Amino acid sequence: MAWYTYILECSDRSFYVGITNNPKLRLSEHNAGKGALWTSLRRPVKLVYAEQHPDKLHARKREIEIKGWRRDKKMNLFLSDLNILNHLE
Repeated sequence: MAWYTYILECSDRSFYVGITNNPKLRLSEHNAGKGALWTSLRRPVKLVYAEQHPDKLHARKREIEIKGWRRDKKMNLFLSDLNILNHLE
């Protein structure tokens, strides 16, 4: 089962980084207020980045790495080839 590291943009323009095995479902949960407290207070949220990993461990390591980045570095990911959202029709 594939896992994903994802970034949400919140209504206040802040970012939330997390992991999931189902990005669409997780986005729905966040927007329904069933996600993290951070996102429940900043709805609606929009999925701006997703990156696939072979397992939960790799996704979690990447999440921790990205959480340590500055805002501009996170934003650069949105346009990168790593962003699977750029490859969806």
